[in-house]
Amino acid sequence: MNMQERDMVSDVLSGTKSSMVTYTNAIGECSNKSLKNALTQLRTEAEQFQDQLGQIAIQKGYYPSAQNATQQDKQQLKSALSKNISGGNMTGGNMNNKMS
Repeated sequence: MNMQERDMVSDVLSGTKSSMVTYTNAIGECSNKSLKNALTQLRTEAEQFQDQLGQIAIQKGYYPSAQNATQQDKQQLKSALSKNISGGNMTGGNMNNKMS
């Protein structure tokens, strides 16, 4: 089975997102300042990579742009984030919407 470019981009974006979560968790648990700085740098690089690849994916129509979100989409996201933050759940939960 041949993977389409769109699928590959999606897989890489998903993997990068997962890596950023792992880096964030490790940073929060790390007591070694040097290691914490290294993990922070890796997370920053992953964020920059994800942003660059995400922009390419948006340009190619592989990934929805937040600019295309309706006011209702934005309000739903705001409500979900507010609920998760006030409930102590900072992971964002499962939010399936156009702004993911």
